[in-house]
Amino acid sequence: MTKFIAFTSDTNTITIPEKFDYPHNYTPSTLSKIATKELQEYLTNQTDFFHDFGIKNTENQNALGKMFGVLVVKNNKSQLGYLAAFSGKIAESTQHKHFVPPVYDVLSKNGVFLKMEEKRNLINAKISYSENSTQYLNIKKDYIQGKLLNENLIIKEKSKIKQRRKLRKELSQQDNQQNINEEFYIREYEVYLQSKTHSLEKEYNNYQQKINQLKEHRKELSATGQQEIFNQYKFLNAKKESENLITIFKDSKQNIPAGSGDCCAPKLLQYAFLNNLTPICMAEFWWGKSLATSIRKHKNYYSACTGKCKPILNHMLKGLIVNENPLVAQLQAKKDIEIIFEDDYLIVINKPAELLSVAGKIIEDSVEHRIQRKNANYLVVHRLDMSTSGILLIAKNIDIYKTLQAQFTNRTIKKRYVAVLNGIISQKSSEINLPLRVNLNDRPKQLVCNTHGKPAQTKWEIINVKNGKTKVYFYPITGRTHQLRVHAAHNLGLNTPIIGDDLYGTKANRLHLHAERIEFRHPISRKIVVFICPPTF
Repeated sequence: MTKFIAFTSDTNTITIPEKFDYPHNYTPSTLSKIATKELQEYLTNQTDFFHDFGIKNTENQNALGKMFGVLVVKNNKSQLGYLAAFSGKIAESTQHKHFVPPVYDVLSKNGVFLKMEEKRNLINAKISYSENSTQYLNIKKDYIQGKLLNENLIIKEKSKIKQRRKLRKELSQQDNQQNINEEFYIREYEVYLQSKTHSLEKEYNNYQQKINQLKEHRKELSATGQQEIFNQYKFLNAKKESENLITIFKDSKQNIPAGSGDCCAPKLLQYAFLNNLTPICMAEFWWGKSLATSIRKHKNYYSACTGKCKPILNHMLKGLIVNENPLVAQLQAKKDIEIIFEDDYLIVINKPAELLSVAGKIIEDSVEHRIQRKNANYLVVHRLDMSTSGILLIAKNIDIYKTLQAQFTNRTIKKRYVAVLNGIISQKSSEINLPLRVNLNDRPKQLVCNTHGKPAQTKWEIINVKNGKTKVYFYPITGRTHQLRVHAAHNLGLNTPIIGDDLYGTKANRLHLHAERIEFRHPISRKIVVFICPPTF
């Protein structure tokens, strides 16, 4: 059954894009938005499957939002339509009638994955039986108790020897031979105690060795099975060239991330190429309850991830005319740097939005690059996100740099940011404490992570509420990457993204975040200095 969906809306007057969207940074076209609207109407009314997306009840712990995607295509009759996809699986299935199939169905009855799971389950059953057998548990208990008893006996004997030596020292009766004899006694006593539990230890180790062998076999089976699965994921491109996950990721420095190939974009393009449909444009959006870690808002558009999808899409888009990454053009545009203050030791500047603080891998133009062209000794003391404007400190030599850096490290420097949030905040002020780490599958985005995240604290207060927007002051206590942006957007933070935040919210003319005020001790005069640079928004 074809998955080509004809538009129900009138698209005859809509301009067809000349180039395909750069999938990792784009604004959905009009056609993509129409297809998205139609798919969202289907999701609202469909009865083909049941999956609790958490739209009506966000408190349901089992509810799970999902990423969906549309790909506008043209068939061999030059008719426009679209394809629909979801990431991973829905309602415990990878296939549903309204959506394109997966590139490789891991849940196929005769597939590698289920066969591997069957073998793994047999090994797990053997491990469970061995670890829970009465004989093994009794031997383990007796061995551990015997070993613990021996350790306690040795500790007691060593304590007695220590007391005797202390007494001899107090009586000035030091005897080196006696000390040597006691050392020999302890060693012989340890050997004696070990001999009493030797047979028990041997029996326990034999059991443990068999269990460890089963676990090692399970590990090898998983690794072999995973490689077989990676081989089954074969991706076409517009030139009809095919590559699997192993060859696609062979030059990548990272391991193949779990779930690679199961996102919307690869599924959509694969189906289009297999069925001779010409890709026109695409869009991906989140549907349902937000995640606990990364920021996903209901109905918001999101670009394809960089960790799992970028290597795959680099291959799949060969043969299509694709727009340049708009970020490259943004960063190449020249932006003037305003000097707020300068003396013989430091410079205070107003960094414009969309200018890097330090040079990147692709773009050299940055505050650092420009200042070091004037003087190679100049150093950027701290950083602002590329999209954030505002006050930045420049040290004119390494000693000034170290002195200012120490103030940042000791958190004696006070900073204040101004931001405009895309919504109304009811609370007047508070503090946010959400630990952050990088999203390894979608750099440079950050995740809230209580296990591996670094502490991140932000104080905030409302300035005013106007036209459904909230202007706030942010006072960052720590300085994590994207800290203010994540703390604003995350549902455990303010749950209201900053206007123009294309990573955690929606695009606008710019990110409405500005480093407005800084207070620190001048490294030479030792006087407290304050600099203020109001935002333009």
